Amino acid sequence: MKLGIVGKGGVGKTTVSALLADAYAATGRRVVAIDTDSNPNLGFSLGLTAEETEAVPPLPRSVIVGARGDLTVDDVIDDYGRTTPAGVTLLSAIKVTQAGGGCTCGGHATVRSLLSETLDGRADVTLIDMEAGLEHLSRSGGTLAHADILLVVMEPSRKAVITAARTVQLAAELGIPAVLGLGNKAEQPADVELFGELCAEHGVRLAGVIPFDADIAAANRAGARLGASEAAPVRDELDRVVTLLDDVLVASSV
Repeated sequence: MKLGIVGKGGVGKTTVSALLADAYAATGRRVVAIDTDSNPNLGFSLGLTAEETEAVPPLPRSVIVGARGDLTVDDVIDDYGRTTPAGVTLLSAIKVTQAGGGCTCGGHATVRSLLSETLDGRADVTLIDMEAGLEHLSRSGGTLAHADILLVVMEPSRKAVITAARTVQLAAELGIPAVLGLGNKAEQPADVELFGELCAEHGVRLAGVIPFDADIAAANRAGARLGASEAAPVRDELDRVVTLLDDVLVASSV
């Protein structure tokens, strides 16, 4: 499975990406997580220290991955991947290290090239934590054009659900087989109801709703990985989401 995690800024994509990576790894699957944020932080949520996260080498820009390209899939994972305490292999696609360094289009091209390849030899699940916004669906060819499923993370607001609806439309134009919405930060039953109503109104299939959890807020403040015994309701909901995504993948491949 090649799973893109997308959404507007501030909805919790990186936290959700790390917890989903945890959930997949817990089932015994090999997980590769790609951080495409120009200020990469996914490493923190997967258990790396600040120094270890900073030391993850970014993928080279604008290379072609594959037998006929600059690097093979094995080259990419062996040379640029770093194993995290979560048991997930982390790749950092893009990193801005100086002002005036130019656009990040080359890094996105590398990710697109990597996703175009069959990764079965090294990963059962490739999870891509995308930068905020919709630009990754509008770049030439679309960074996530080769994804199997997009999961749009939403906070309980109309703006977030409208962003998800726009994502559904753009993904269809790119030929991505399936797009689902995932509610996040639901603090009360009214938030759960809001997700249901707005997703139905805007044509977004709702995969689940993650409740607000104080343990996650504390881990984010500390810049640390969530403890294995923490946020049990969140982990239970994400286990249900993983099962649903597996079913969607099978259905979309028939």
